[in-house]
Amino acid sequence: MSDTPTRIPLQSPLGRVRGLGSAKQGSHHWWIQRVNSVAMVPLMLWFIISVATMGGKEHAEVVAWIGHPLNATLLLLSIGLAFQHAASGMQVVIEDYTRSEMVRMAMILAVKAACALFGVLAAVAVLKIAI
Repeated sequence: MSDTPTRIPLQSPLGRVRGLGSAKQGSHHWWIQRVNSVAMVPLMLWFIISVATMGGKEHAEVVAWIGHPLNATLLLLSIGLAFQHAASGMQVVIEDYTRSEMVRMAMILAVKAACALFGVLAAVAVLKIAI
């Protein structure tokens, strides 16, 4: 009789057969989402308060507000973080709930492409006003 403890495999039987293990990406992805969320809190508060105080302002005043360097910078940061956060969050949902590998990859690429496209369009709109 051996005193060696029985080793319990942490990998599923299918994972052992396929040779698939941890991609070692989960904790990095998790941290990026959390840091992004924390950074977005003050930016979104600033944005909400700014928009709320601009109620009833003329178009020219709003354009001048966007054209201010600090406001344009904060808007660009908000846009970048918001679209990155959206793409990251949707990727997690797709990975968790899509069975087919091909469909999963296509959906992730489509979401990332859409977020990148809309993020660039929003950034260009702000830069067009600011410059």
